[in-house]
Amino acid sequence: MRDIIQDLLTQDEKEKAVQLVTELETIFSSKLSALTEKERRDYKAINEKNKLFVNKVWDYHQRSGSLSSPDVDWVEFEKDYKARVFAESLLGRIESLAYRLESTKILHDYDNYQDALNDYAYSQYSKGAGKAGFTEKVAELKQFFARTKNTTTIDSGSSPE
Repeated sequence: MRDIIQDLLTQDEKEKAVQLVTELETIFSSKLSALTEKERRDYKAINEKNKLFVNKVWDYHQRSGSLSSPDVDWVEFEKDYKARVFAESLLGRIESLAYRLESTKILHDYDNYQDALNDYAYSQYSKGAGKAGFTEKVAELKQFFARTKNTTTIDSGSSPE
């Protein structure tokens, strides 16, 4: 396969995307937490079952407030709940976009690598044909292809059957 992907973004679209990501970074820079690895282990994200539990408690509070604990700050609970729902929704969208960006990058990497291999093969051919400059180019590119010796070891304690 050759050229399995093309860059479909215009320069204006690329510049706007960079600008929008910069705006997001600016909006969130002082408002989002960045936990240490230890804090991530200590607090942990709640699993799906526990999210359902939180949702059910919230639902009970909404429908039957008289059954809710007076020890819970329900105003703060609601703020946390809505912030979590917002963050989860936005994160899902950003993760989906990141996945597609990474997939696109992989395809561009693949195209570049295949073309680089074709260029290397051409350079080797041109070196063999004695064309000027290709000896140096092949010597410099050869470092990226490690030569491994294929050695077969035979166990001297047994004989083949």
